[in-house]
Amino acid sequence: MPTIVVEVMPKAELLDPAGKAVAGALHRLGHTRISDVRLGKRFELHVDGDVDAELLADVEKVASDMLANTVIEDVVTVEVQGSSVAGETH
Repeated sequence: MPTIVVEVMPKAELLDPAGKAVAGALHRLGHTRISDVRLGKRFELHVDGDVDAELLADVEKVASDMLANTVIEDVVTVEVQGSSVAGETH
């Protein structure tokens, strides 16, 4: 069963308070070489059948309409795992 992974991240120009909190905690724990952390969201959509261009376009629309708050977030990746896209050549 193919899985389509959608990753959503805060827009680069916006402050990420959760990421700043994680970065601060890492520094306090001695991980001083980590300079910044940005927290995002990962969605795994399990799909039946082949993944084709139409399904990917549908998922991209769902991602921008429902999975991301596009005022403050960007959909950064839509990736197929466990199967190739139908019609794709390697």
